[in-house]
Amino acid sequence: MDKLMDNPWFIKIIALALAFLLYSAVPNADNKLYVPSDQSTAQIQDVPVKAYYDTENLVVTGLPETVKVTVKGPITHVQQAKIMKNFEVYVDLTNAKVGTQTVKLRIKDLSDKLDATIEPKNARITIQEKISKEFKVEAEYNNNLIEDGYSAGKPVIEPEKIKITGAKDVIDRISYVKATLDLKDPIKDTITKEATIKVLDRDLNKLNVAVEPETVNVTIPIKNTSKTVPINVSQKGTPPSGVTISNITLDVVNATIIGKEDMIKTTDNVRVEVDVSKISDDTSLTVPVIIPDGITKVSPQTVTATIKVKMEDQKAVSNLPLKIKGLSNQYNVQFVDPNNQSISLIVSGPSDLVKKARPEDFNAYVDLSNLTEGDHNVQIHIEGPPEINWTSNKSSAKITITKTNV
Repeated sequence: MDKLMDNPWFIKIIALALAFLLYSAVPNADNKLYVPSDQSTAQIQDVPVKAYYDTENLVVTGLPETVKVTVKGPITHVQQAKIMKNFEVYVDLTNAKVGTQTVKLRIKDLSDKLDATIEPKNARITIQEKISKEFKVEAEYNNNLIEDGYSAGKPVIEPEKIKITGAKDVIDRISYVKATLDLKDPIKDTITKEATIKVLDRDLNKLNVAVEPETVNVTIPIKNTSKTVPINVSQKGTPPSGVTISNITLDVVNATIIGKEDMIKTTDNVRVEVDVSKISDDTSLTVPVIIPDGITKVSPQTVTATIKVKMEDQKAVSNLPLKIKGLSNQYNVQFVDPNNQSISLIVSGPSDLVKKARPEDFNAYVDLSNLTEGDHNVQIHIEGPPEINWTSNKSSAKITITKTNV
């Protein structure tokens, strides 16, 4: 044996025999060698579904956007499929007809060493004709962001109309096409911004349609609706006896008003009312600024009114003659009451003015225009200095009109 082992040819023959025996012992099928491996199962969520159909003329609804795929097989292949997602779930609708039908979801490009199940495995879909239609766009924004003193005009949208494409029944459900502006800051100047289109049904549900273009430019014109006007003073009530209001001044003479554009144009002033019925000496009052309907805001809202008074005096002015106006030349008039054709006045007001008052400062008359023969009761009119007040002992006169004897 030692001699045989030292012979190289003997060793070669033994090696060849062993190699032949090993080759014979290995199973051989179609020249493929399989190495046992651990098996595994994995769920792959949110796998997108691809649909093959005539996208130019048809619309498919009801197909799930994603599905769950469960794969089973050798662990290395399972892990690769889970990580790479190198397969596709699809539905072939190239020969499908318009209408509602149930279709089977299929999978391709998955390793042949893996088994796969799709959940759901079927889908109830509707195939409809695709149509396009033009719609007018309306602007939508938060009107509360318009600052006080400003108003927004009608928004200008460019383009004014857009093309919407989708299934016919979806297009028929469109109620609103809105260009929504995302505004956050207060607005007091005209702005132009890009706005995204929203297509909604009458319940404000968003509709699945294609919009062209997807955005539009919206311009919101902003106008100034404020104006500065004077504050007028209006006296309310009558001063106590013996008191005359000399003047009333305000600490602020102008106010800024805000309101509707048409009201701003026609409003020339605002006012304050000062009740003088209890004023007996110089005083100051805080009074509100009164605005007309249609004006929503005024600044300032209150002002201080300073009232200056003068103490009054009074005296009688007697024998003030009654003059006659408007009597035709063909008539004569006789005063029955007062028969002396004169009246008396009690004059009151600032002492210096009352003391100067004379009958010549007043004009008392009766207007007999359009009166004919007969007895009449006519009103007595009195004109006098505006700074003082007066009362008359007669407010009317009884007269008799007769024709002139020719």
